[in-house]
Amino acid sequence: MQTIRLNNGVAMPMVGFGVFQMAPEVCERAVAEALEVGYRLIDTASSYKNERAVGAAIRRSGLPREALFVTSKAFVNEMGREATREACLRSLDNLGLDRLDLYLIHMPYGDVVGAWRAMEALLREGRVRAIGVSNFQGDRLLDLCQCAEIAPAVDQLELHPYYQRAGELALLAELGVRPQAWAPFAEGLGGLFDDPTLTAVAARHGRSAAQVALRWNLQRGVPVIPKSTHRARMAENLAVWDFALDEGEMARLAALDKGRPRLFDPRSPAEVRRIYGYLDNPVLTTLR
Repeated sequence: MQTIRLNNGVAMPMVGFGVFQMAPEVCERAVAEALEVGYRLIDTASSYKNERAVGAAIRRSGLPREALFVTSKAFVNEMGREATREACLRSLDNLGLDRLDLYLIHMPYGDVVGAWRAMEALLREGRVRAIGVSNFQGDRLLDLCQCAEIAPAVDQLELHPYYQRAGELALLAELGVRPQAWAPFAEGLGGLFDDPTLTAVAARHGRSAAQVALRWNLQRGVPVIPKSTHRARMAENLAVWDFALDEGEMARLAALDKGRPRLFDPRSPAEVRRIYGYLDNPVLTTLR
């Protein structure tokens, strides 16, 4: 597995496995299979309600802890110095681990600065190896960086051929923050798997549209965390290192950019209401 270095020197796998919207019983089986197939980065969150399942699958795998990279996230009700510290310790307990490799602020809402102070302390204590954020657009990320004693290592963002965010990626590079793509397939919305450009490029390489979408992000230096509950697709999503897109193909994919989110806009008042509404209705399945 190829890795990328974070700004504190920690190596992070370029391809990981996401467990968003996986019920615990499905999640444990899927993570166990993903580890068997070869994934070494597992991405979960407190709000996914499946950290215990992830931990059980890790223990089943028999893999040494140092071979794995485990990410979790603190949600909006877990923001603040005390609340975020407690949330991290709770996640560690759920996972059955003594440290996380990456801990993220899940949403750019609530007492983000207080949460960041807690995460800086957790990093210094060795309870986490790297800290970062998720769904922070450029302005929010830059604002946090002005307040931070330790810069974020990662910003996990919606990044796929239909939402490419070149300007934000340039800002992240300037700040020394690595992007990481959630929903690198746009969850199949907008017909991404059948997109004529993607399928034509895929045919040239004898690959799938999904593999081309992943390879495109990887060649931009963007690590990806695809999700699947099907073992064959898990393996397919890992098999992206033995081909490359040429400049013309990268340009063709660049032309697919629609310049707007397909799945989640953190600046939308409706989305803010929905995210906070999740706290009152934790069975919602549309949370990102």
